Amino acid sequence: QVQLQESGPGLVKPSQMLSLTCTVSGDSITTNLYSWSWVRQAPGKGLEWMGAIAYDGSTYYSPALESRTSISRDTAKNQFSLHLNQMTPEDTAVYYCAKDGGDMGQGTQVTVSS
Repeated sequence: QVQLQESGPGLVKPSQMLSLTCTVSGDSITTNLYSWSWVRQAPGKGLEWMGAIAYDGSTYYSPALESRTSISRDTAKNQFSLHLNQMTPEDTAVYYCAKDGGDMGQGTQVTVSS
């Protein structure tokens, strides 16, 4: 059974970059045909898909966030990471990593505040 665990800072200052890492166990991020995503949920709003990295390293981003987002991976550690720059208070949310098919981590709260 796949397990995903997010890690990273809980508090980020405006204009800084957020970096979060998802550690995957029970499956490989290079498993054929699967993609691994980042999603977030801001207070009072629904889930927002941010982007994904596919089994072959290809990346896909939400058009709304593409200019500020990058996703990378470390296949040796079976991890993938989110980098979101120019953070604003509107980026305050619970951030989740997920695998195609619905498996998600428990989420990590990120607050943007000076």
